Amino acid sequence: MPPTKPPGSPFILYLDGPDYAEEIRNLAVWVSDLLLPVYGREVSSSHPWCPRWWEHLEAVARLHALWLAWQEYTDPSAGTSGPAVWHRDHLGPVLTELRSPAGPFAGCKQGAPRPKAAPVVEAYDS
Repeated sequence: MPPTKPPGSPFILYLDGPDYAEEIRNLAVWVSDLLLPVYGREVSSSHPWCPRWWEHLEAVARLHALWLAWQEYTDPSAGTSGPAVWHRDHLGPVLTELRSPAGPFAGCKQGAPRPKAAPVVEAYDS
């Protein structure tokens, strides 16, 4: 079950069921048709990428946030510097985190995604 959704939030982690499925399909189109053809650099151990990125919740969250920012900063209301702001403030930091050797795709290889083990969390006991 997703966390409680703040009013008006379009963020994918607040969606479930058909709403999540539709949003991730739309995100996948943007990733495969725009993001990777334009900004996808060669994959290496120092810059990993998982071809099944949608199986990594951190990647889904970061890519969705990047896509939301893309929509905002490429809208004519963002002004002529909107795309430059998107590149500087959003694209670079997101790709750096995603493609870091310690990022969500660490250990993934073509055709062999490997989910990373999350840190153990103990229940809060007040």
